[in-house]
Amino acid sequence: MKDKKKWIIGISACVLLMVSVFFVFNQGKSNEQVVTEYFELLKKKDYKQMYQMLNSKTVYTPTQKYFVEKYKEFYEEIDAKNIQIKILDEQDNVIEYLIYIDTLAGRITYRNKVGVKNEQIQFNKELIMDGYTDGCKIKITTYNPEKRGRILDRNGKVLAEDGKGYSVGLVKGKLNGENDYGQIAQYLETDVETLQKKMSASWINDDSFVPIKTVSEATKNDLINKNILGINGVKISTVSIRTYPYDKVASHIVGYVQNVNAEDLKKHKNEGYNSTSVIGRSGIEAVYEKQLRGSSSGKIDLVDKNDKVIENLCALEIDKSPQDITLTIDIDLQQSLYNEYQNDKSASVALNPKTGEVLALVSTPSYSNNDFVLGLSTDKWNALNNDSNQPMMSRYKQTYTPGSTMKPITAAIGLETKTIDPDKDLGAKDKWQKDSSWGSYYVTTLHAPSPNNLKNAITYSDNVYFARSALNIGKDNLFKYYKNLKIGERIPFELALNKSQYINKNQKVSDQLIADSGYGQGQILMNPLQLASIYSAFVNNGSIYRPHLVEQGEQMWIQRVFSDKTVKTIKEDLINVIADEKGTGHAIYRDNVILAGKTGTAEIKQSQSDTTGTELGWFTIMTTDEKQPILMTTVVEDVKNRGGSGYVVEHTKAPLDLYLSQVSD
Repeated sequence: MKDKKKWIIGISACVLLMVSVFFVFNQGKSNEQVVTEYFELLKKKDYKQMYQMLNSKTVYTPTQKYFVEKYKEFYEEIDAKNIQIKILDEQDNVIEYLIYIDTLAGRITYRNKVGVKNEQIQFNKELIMDGYTDGCKIKITTYNPEKRGRILDRNGKVLAEDGKGYSVGLVKGKLNGENDYGQIAQYLETDVETLQKKMSASWINDDSFVPIKTVSEATKNDLINKNILGINGVKISTVSIRTYPYDKVASHIVGYVQNVNAEDLKKHKNEGYNSTSVIGRSGIEAVYEKQLRGSSSGKIDLVDKNDKVIENLCALEIDKSPQDITLTIDIDLQQSLYNEYQNDKSASVALNPKTGEVLALVSTPSYSNNDFVLGLSTDKWNALNNDSNQPMMSRYKQTYTPGSTMKPITAAIGLETKTIDPDKDLGAKDKWQKDSSWGSYYVTTLHAPSPNNLKNAITYSDNVYFARSALNIGKDNLFKYYKNLKIGERIPFELALNKSQYINKNQKVSDQLIADSGYGQGQILMNPLQLASIYSAFVNNGSIYRPHLVEQGEQMWIQRVFSDKTVKTIKEDLINVIADEKGTGHAIYRDNVILAGKTGTAEIKQSQSDTTGTELGWFTIMTTDEKQPILMTTVVEDVKNRGGSGYVVEHTKAPLDLYLSQVSD
């Protein structure tokens, strides 16, 4: 009996506890919580869930469709962000609150009241927006800067600016019908169908000037000489266009602008762009679009169906005029490098190793950015895209087999890990393999110097020495230092560059692969800018500054990757590559400045026995005098039977001499 009594008492206690818990956790939401939850849903743009919170017995409740459409229209049109509310007061189930809404034209702030009943919102129209009435809408007015900022080189020379162009167009009422369309189309390098399409637009009347093609001053003068103005209805007017004085020389860096398209207007909605705007399409023009374009001022009004202002919701006056962008580029050096390689498939990088400033960044062959501004004909566009030399490709963005230019890096890693004794003679070998497990595969070299020490191996570019050294270093040490040098990572640079690599993903590592990596073959691929940056460590106390195109102050990228002792040894060996009469880079030797450098000829072929493959020619040259700091790296495709890396050495002379003469002046 006693046990039964205890059991009943226990059950009762549990029930009481459960009831207590129920009342604790089911007292319902406060009115403040309900209002806060409503606006949290607004932040998330969950308009349907907001509608579910409305009290259907309110005097006026819109349909869900109307509710969602209006909220979406108002809040997405103004680009609403950072919505916050502050509860001010509560009386008789009515919450007074203050709302803050950040928009594309500043902050909207207003007070409002909302009733809450049975944990539901009692809808009123000003929940949508302050001053809201049926039929009203949002009107956004933007004011855009008229001019675009310039792009300048380090010495203030103009690389891009707003200039003058000429619009060739037709006046419908003065044309001889379509009888002259064939001749006009021929003059303007277009077709009759294009003219017909442009002249059939609904907005055109007899007095309308319909622009057909924008041309340069030279082309305009040529057309006038051909008597295009003698055709009835043809007219030429002056227009503002973007101009690029150095054209092909710097087009891959500077980029170009074009008229916005439907996709641009959608992507940059509410940023002040309209159908007549231009936008940076590539290069610096695209990367620094906001700075070059400047900021728009604007206001947001609530207007009725007749566009009469009901209420000004906010206004933003931004004093951010278009900015000039000054690059670290020396356009004279850029021009000189371009002149040397304009007929080659090449990439050249020049930088100040003491700061990371990029002094030149050249890709050849190139394209005219002025042509893109003026408008390319279909034939010209197809010719560019189908050109086997790929002039649109920015070759400085690509990665290439580095060949012998990797040898000093292998040497530095060996010295750091104490797996290379610089004075040890490994014994000269023209042909070598680790053991018979390699079968028919041998590492071969054109230069097997004696004694076979580090200095001679670098000076005369001995493949076998560095293959053997790489195996002594070992995979773990080699890969560790590759990672320390950020090989395989994105380079922090204003323009996108392809990542270098030291091994293919999921590739099985073999001794043969490691040996080949030691002299820059294997699966190593290097971006020219990254290779140049790594070489800067040899004249910069083992550290590497972040390469940059726009001055942002010196920023260390990789600190003390190599010791002073290693740097001193490698620098002296690289000096010998130039100073030694039999050194691979001796052709560029100058007796008035101490130069250090390394050549490289990378083989691109399917197998060791392949005789049809091509070759890449590399050359890196740098001064060792802090008063004249410069480092240049160039890679040229298809140098087989054209002198290999020697071709690059010869063509580096003029740009180097030009720069050194400028510095000494």
